[in-house]
Amino acid sequence: MSTIATWPSQAEAWLDAKGKAAWIVAMVLGFIVFWPIGLALLAYMIWANKFAGKACGRVKGPRHPFRSSGNSAFDAYKLDTLRRLEEEQQAFEAFLERLREAKDKAEFDQFLEDRARKARSEDDTPTNA
Repeated sequence: MSTIATWPSQAEAWLDAKGKAAWIVAMVLGFIVFWPIGLALLAYMIWANKFAGKACGRVKGPRHPFRSSGNSAFDAYKLDTLRRLEEEQQAFEAFLERLREAKDKAEFDQFLEDRARKARSEDDTPTNA
């Protein structure tokens, strides 16, 4: 395959490596040079979901595409390790969620206790009627 035919995929890989800001800069420059270029880049970025990232929610499944090394034993080891790490991450995220729920419950219980204590102290206060 010639270099001319592969430049779009090379440019996309380069922009992906630089991050979301590089895509935005390329789009703005496209609008400055010739507006249909910028519009085409914007449409591609939306279609290819280039704006999605950590801020837009969590992506389920493998976070990195699998590339074969050519060695089947290493590839099997790599898949197993990546699967194990994904499971550990899911378990850790579940643990953090349980911690957040426990903290929320403790704060709510403290609120109820403070409110009940305040109500009891108001009942104990004599009124001058």
